[in-house]
Amino acid sequence: MNRLRETIQTIKDHDPAARSTLEVVLTYPGLHAILIYDIAHFFYKRKWYTFSRVISHLGRFLTGIEIHPGATIGHRLFIDHGMGIVIGETAEVGDDVMIYHGVTLGGTGKDTGKRHPTIGNNVLLSAHVQVLGPIKIGDNAKIGASAVVVSEIPPDVTAVGIPAKIVRYHKL
Repeated sequence: MNRLRETIQTIKDHDPAARSTLEVVLTYPGLHAILIYDIAHFFYKRKWYTFSRVISHLGRFLTGIEIHPGATIGHRLFIDHGMGIVIGETAEVGDDVMIYHGVTLGGTGKDTGKRHPTIGNNVLLSAHVQVLGPIKIGDNAKIGASAVVVSEIPPDVTAVGIPAKIVRYHKL
């Protein structure tokens, strides 16, 4: 229940269009996707893999957001305009991450075991960012729209482009 309250408050804090808690609960697919993920993840951890995938698939159908039940999702994730988001099975998403529509945290098809990225805390993934492979995006990083990230991004930077390159170091 605490995660639900945290997520609702995060949405209200970050989205000026969120006018009330009721509006967030009834109309925000990012919130719905996280709640459905939590249920699917519960069963996945108990090795009910097929059932967890069915729940996940239902969530994808309802929200347009696909979060594999095996992924690890931190607290206060904010999914804004979430249509088309894909988060793979071995992906790890830290706390206070903001993800916009069309983002993929996916594999390359060449890796085994840990195949998906690790996203640090307080990371911004702009619209249509593709983060591919078992790489790490450091804390407080910002990835610009439509970037393709195929190598590690250190903390406290902004990266853009295809492939993503660092264009700014944040002041500490």
